[in-house]
Amino acid sequence: TSPHLHSFTERIRIDNQPICEAEVVSQTESIRACAADLAPTFFEFTTAMALRVFALHAVDWVILETGLGGRLDSTNVVTPQLSIITPVALDHAAHLGDTLAQIGAEKGGIIKPGVPVISARQEPEVLTVLQSQADGGKSSFVLADRNFGWSLPPHSFDYRGLHASIKQIESGLVGLYQRENISVAIAAAELLLGPLDPEITHQALRVLHWPGRLEWCGDILLDGAHNPHAADALSEYLDEQNLDDLLWVVALKSDKDARGILTPLLPHVERVFATGLDAEAAKPADLLLQITGEAGIEGEECATAGEALQRALDRRRPGQKILVAGSLLLVAAVRARCLELAGASA
Repeated sequence: TSPHLHSFTERIRIDNQPICEAEVVSQTESIRACAADLAPTFFEFTTAMALRVFALHAVDWVILETGLGGRLDSTNVVTPQLSIITPVALDHAAHLGDTLAQIGAEKGGIIKPGVPVISARQEPEVLTVLQSQADGGKSSFVLADRNFGWSLPPHSFDYRGLHASIKQIESGLVGLYQRENISVAIAAAELLLGPLDPEITHQALRVLHWPGRLEWCGDILLDGAHNPHAADALSEYLDEQNLDDLLWVVALKSDKDARGILTPLLPHVERVFATGLDAEAAKPADLLLQITGEAGIEGEECATAGEALQRALDRRRPGQKILVAGSLLLVAAVRARCLELAGASA
């Protein structure tokens, strides 16, 4: 998976445990010795490392996340037993295309002849492209809300599956949109393994945890929303929870749609603390404050993510919530401090 929050080793896990740093060192030396003339990118190097590690440990199954797009992604050297496509949104347009249909075609590049496909719900123009790609390769196409589905009661939910239904699912992942993600994952397991044991499924989903995605650390909410689609999902969650008057610590990578990310969240915000990113080029904080100011939201520029968080902490009223969102790099920069404040551990 990518990116990581705190350690590179998080990207390559076996039985949910990150590989050790010594194995990263060993693999790096081996790959460098045979790939120097190829000048691989960071992600290509990491993909090669992951595949070598999984082969060395003789794992039974690999879940492999693409890095950017799909058609030209380095992970696409693999012929899988199943391809899964999550909701396609406008992101990375400079690399993938200016329209949803173009981006959908790039994502759909992971579809292989005869290999089944599971897709989340898609916009009509994306669905047309993906269905065509699947039909062209004679690949079965399993679609959310058509071949399987889920209910939306207030707390638990029911899954209507490919083989059977699973009732009253409770998940460690909050947010109504996660119910579709969970249902896609269950459908994938059903397609690969056949009927699932409901009790094992219930147990697995109850303990499901995803650091940095709608993660509460006391009164601080961390979320890696970094494009308009993700910002919309975060806004829906804030609506569900009736969360308003938030103090927002925000930073965005330089290639992101600042207005598209800020706009859906500002109705929930009282004040903004804009900052930059340590490891990547970021949108200027004064640009973020200009956009928030146009919406009537005051804010201040902060030199670092840590300073932005501290200013929000100093300013908040009793019971007032703090939102940290805009980039996983931002979340990573302050998460340890947030866990410390909440009395929790990573």
